[in-house]
Order: sequence, then structure tokens, then C-alpha cells
Amino acid sequence: MKAGGKRDWIFIGAVIVLVTALHFLVLARHSPLVVLEELYYVPLLLGALRFGLKGALVVYVLVSVLHIPFFFGEWTASPIGVADRVLHFVFSGIFAFTAGFLVDRERRKREQAERERYLAGVGMAATTIVHDLRNQLHLILGYGLRIQKGKGDIDASVQVIVDSARSMERIVHDVLDFARPVRLELKEEDARAIVSRVRDLCAKKAEEKDVLLSLDLPAEPTLVMVDGEQIQRALVSLVNNAIEASDAGHNVVVTVARRKTHLVITVRDHGSGMDKETLERLFTPFFTTKKGGNGLGMSIAKKIIEAHDATIRIESEQGKGTEATLVVSYEDKRKTG
Repeated sequence: MKAGGKRDWIFIGAVIVLVTALHFLVLARHSPLVVLEELYYVPLLLGALRFGLKGALVVYVLVSVLHIPFFFGEWTASPIGVADRVLHFVFSGIFAFTAGFLVDRERRKREQAERERYLAGVGMAATTIVHDLRNQLHLILGYGLRIQKGKGDIDASVQVIVDSARSMERIVHDVLDFARPVRLELKEEDARAIVSRVRDLCAKKAEEKDVLLSLDLPAEPTLVMVDGEQIQRALVSLVNNAIEASDAGHNVVVTVARRKTHLVITVRDHGSGMDKETLERLFTPFFTTKKGGNGLGMSIAKKIIEAHDATIRIESEQGKGTEATLVVSYEDKRKTG
């Protein structure tokens, strides 16, 4: 049994003992109080909610055994008293069975819904991957046949084939990266250097879209314990998304700010922004609104960030732009992990 389950059983047992003890204390001076009998419904409900039908029945048996001494006595001499005690056992049993049955049924429904969501996700993932790979394969096959037949510019055809093969390789790498756990190689890095490398990697895309990519960095070194390459990869996804959402002449700003216990990196654009539905599904695997995207970039970025025990927050408003905020603790995770 898991530790959490043991603690719950101990708590339920303590409630049963407490109610029984109250019975004995009252019995020493007065006849048993009806309200104390009703208190036994509390552990019955707790057992059902935590352990389902089996838990409810186990608690019912324990409660019934402990309540037997109160079944006999001068207060049960009359037929009404006997009927009252018997009905208490019957109704508490019915309650335990019904509560446990309903909890188990709800759990089965929830598990079935989770399985269906998982299968739907697998199906969507497979469809997306196959669609992306098939498109590239069609290009490779089409231009390969052109080369075979001696048609068109051979060098241009070869370049298309090479580009398509690299695109397929990227898709495979993204899927593998998403599927495997993130392995971090933590070391002390200057956040300014990481963000500067991100700017260099995204500069070409910004230039192509005529978007100004600028940095706002502290004057002093900002050291933080991270896997520089992994954080860099996550930031590249955030910055590229900001650039793609921006129109020509817009500005994308990456800001690094020092706080007392943590580092804050913000990526801000003034693009089209996102509606509520897109924002809610932003980190959903294989969800994308971009033509040609596979929907894994933001999912992988979030996975990397969470592996660092960091947090990411996205705020967006249509027509005004989007702000992505990454918060990383200065704490040395090699000491705590």
C-alpha cells in the first residue's frame, strides 16, 4: 500500500475511534445519543471517497463491530429500540454500498474518458506525423522522378530533395525529443550569454520578416544554474513564435531581469495576439495554427522549462500582442535534486 493510502486509513481509523470513544463517554452518564450514531457516516463516506466500494465495506464492518456493544442494553428492551438499532445497521450498510458503488462507477467513467483522450491524442499525433512525412516524401519522389527522366534543373531538384529530407529529419527529431525524458546537464551560466545566442539564432528569421529583434539585458553578469543548450532551445521556440506573429516593422523584445530569488526572461511581441482557445491549447502536443508546423515546438519548450523546475506564463490579447514570461530560480538544483 502506498504511503498516502496508509495515512488515509490511519485518519479514517482515528475518526472511528474518536466517535466510539464519544459513545463510551456519553454512555457512562446517559443513554446513547442518536447524533453519535450518525457520526459513523463520516468515516463511511471517507472510506468510500478514498477507496471506493471495498473501502466503504471495510469501514462498515469495522464500524459495525465497534457499535455492537451499544446494540445491547436496557435502552434496546422495547421493540422500537430494537428496530431503531437494526435500522441503523441496515441504513449505514446501504449508505456504504451506495456511496462506494457510485464512487467506483465515477472512477471507471473517468478512467475510460482518459483512455479515450489518450487514444485520440495518439491518433491525432500519428495523423499529423504521417501527414507531414508524406508531404515531404511526395516532394522527394516527385523531384527524384524528374531527375530520373532528365527533366528540369537537376541541381534545383537535388536541393529540394535535400531540404525535404532535412525537414523529415527535423520531424523525427522533434517527435523523439518530445517522447523521451529531458536530460539536463546543469552548470552555472550567464543568462545574458544564453539570450544573446538566441538572438543570433533567430536573427535570420527576424531579418526575413523585417522584424526588429532587440535585447534588454542587465549590465552585470546574471548567473543561473541551468542547462544552457536546453534553455536556449526553449527560448528559440518562444522568440521564433513572436517573430512569426509580428508584421514587418514590428519589434520583438527579449528582456532579462534579476530578482532576489529568481531570474525572469520575457519575450514580448506586438503582433496579432491569440484568441482564448488558441492560448488554452498552446502547449497541447501537435496543436498548431501555423502552416507547415508540427505543433511540438511549444510542447517541447514547456517540457524543458518544467524540467528545470521553472515556470512559463503566456499572456496574449488579440490585436495587441503576446508576452511569454519564463521564471527560473537561482537555486542550485544539483543540491536539491
